[in-house]
Amino acid sequence: MNHKLELRNVMRVFNSEEGVIKALEDINLNVKPTEFLCIIGPSGCGKTTLLRMIAGLDQPSSGEIVLDGKEVKEPSPDRGMVFQEFSLFPWRTVIKNVTFGLETQGRDKEEQYRIATEYIELVGLKGFENCYPYELSGGMKQRVAIARALATEPAILLMDEPFGSVDAQTRNVLQEELLEIWKRTKKTVLFVTHSVDEAVYLADRVAVMSSRPGRVVDCMDVTIARPRKRTSIEANEIREMLLMRLGLEYQKIR
Repeated sequence: MNHKLELRNVMRVFNSEEGVIKALEDINLNVKPTEFLCIIGPSGCGKTTLLRMIAGLDQPSSGEIVLDGKEVKEPSPDRGMVFQEFSLFPWRTVIKNVTFGLETQGRDKEEQYRIATEYIELVGLKGFENCYPYELSGGMKQRVAIARALATEPAILLMDEPFGSVDAQTRNVLQEELLEIWKRTKKTVLFVTHSVDEAVYLADRVAVMSSRPGRVVDCMDVTIARPRKRTSIEANEIREMLLMRLGLEYQKIR
């Protein structure tokens, strides 16, 4: 089977005043085209570091990260990144935030605005094109960040706890909207979350990471039919299995 993304024996080591810190060790993971993969694990296990390396914002100490057959060495428009913090430019309007990546690609203005308008509509913000970030709610800001990440047509969408800063009701709405966007765009999505409930609701598969040094210790298929009911028997069964597996990793920290 062809894989969209391959992580081969990836390790990341940091040097600090306390000595050498091994953040990630022996990470091996394959992601299929159009797959929605969630990553969960204890705090400090290296989930964000892993995502940053896939984005090209950091480099492995050893091992390889391969996207569409090419080794990742640096940031590129073929990887869209959405952070927990909204990371919008406060001095730019919604549409100017979304066109930012297109500007760096040298697209002409007419094309920039056509593409940005399309994605703003896709994330449900039509009519807010000329608003500034301070005029938007947290959920709306994250919709802008998603539109900006999608506008450059990335091969993979990387999301680092993107809904962690919003209230529970908004989070549920954003999850449903993200699934609709994923269905329409057929993007491959790598989604880091601390919420087992969120992972069960969103993912085709859930990768469980160990306590530091982070390793992938389990990868569980979520075979529940879509659209999913959050409180279904099947969802509860998978949730319990993931919580049990995750609980073993938290016990190792104590």
